[in-house]
Amino acid sequence: MLYYLVIGIAICKLQRLSVNTGKRFFVGEIILSKQRSIMDGEAMQRAMTRITYEILERNKGADDLCIVGVLSRGVALGKRIADKISELENVSVPFGAIDITPSRDDINNSDINDKTEISFDIRDKRVILVDDVIFTGRTARAAIDALIKRGRPKSIQFAVLIDRGHRELPIRPDYVGKNLPTSREEEIIVSVSETDGSDSVSIAVAE
Repeated sequence: MLYYLVIGIAICKLQRLSVNTGKRFFVGEIILSKQRSIMDGEAMQRAMTRITYEILERNKGADDLCIVGVLSRGVALGKRIADKISELENVSVPFGAIDITPSRDDINNSDINDKTEISFDIRDKRVILVDDVIFTGRTARAAIDALIKRGRPKSIQFAVLIDRGHRELPIRPDYVGKNLPTSREEEIIVSVSETDGSDSVSIAVAE
């Protein structure tokens, strides 16, 4: 997942120069063709609002709820959900950010600086994990492992903006903004206004 986030950041920086002219552009050794828009800002807002209402309906309100966003774009999306719940329920919903890097299964993580910021006790809480895209499921597994190291929550639920398929682990999100079948040659690019200047979801093909 961090690999795709790095690609996404690079693409956002290059798209103003290349995509609008219809040209192909390079990220490392990967050639990506012109992006195709999947969701604009309004569609993203509707999806996140729907997810918020689904969370409240399933949990019968906001009691014992806390929201944890997965670094990096999951943090922006999770904060929006937390703010919306607080607005609708007139309560303060604890919000934090979790860094899955120390719990990844594909790197040597002994010397990694953990950037997790969770200032509240998750024990006996209903934790809503939020991420932008679910792909193989390995990021979700790492996030769950990282959470459990900090206490035993009452439950962990998972919300994502985009489910692109290709699961390698038996992990299924509880809340999905959009199911988007993809090939492994395609890249999903999620932009959020907090870090990228605008909200959008697009798809590009790696050649």
